[in-house]
Amino acid sequence: MADKLSWQSQQETLVLQGELDRETLLPLWQQRDALLADKTHIDVSQLQRVDSSGLALLVHFRELRSKQGVLLTITGVSDRLSTLIELYNLQQIIPVETAKE
Repeated sequence: MADKLSWQSQQETLVLQGELDRETLLPLWQQRDALLADKTHIDVSQLQRVDSSGLALLVHFRELRSKQGVLLTITGVSDRLSTLIELYNLQQIIPVETAKE
C-alpha cells in the first residue's frame, strides 16, 4: 500500500511529502487552485516515490502557473525523479533544480 501524500505551505513554497503517484494524488489535484495560488516553488525533496502520474501532475502544475504568468520551480529533485524526467524527455518542459547532497 502506498504511503500517504501530504503537503505543507511554507510562504511561496509547497512542500510535498510521502508518495506522489496515481493512488495518492487525487486530494492534491482537487485542491490545486487554492494550494498553488501564491506559490513559485514546489519542493519535492521529501517525496519517497514519484510515478509517471505524479510527474504528469507536476508538469500540469507548471503549465497552470505559467498561464498565470508565474514561473513555478521544482526543487529537491531526486536522482530517480530526474531519471524519469529524462526518460520522458521533459527536461525542456520541466526544468528542475536537483537536490544538493
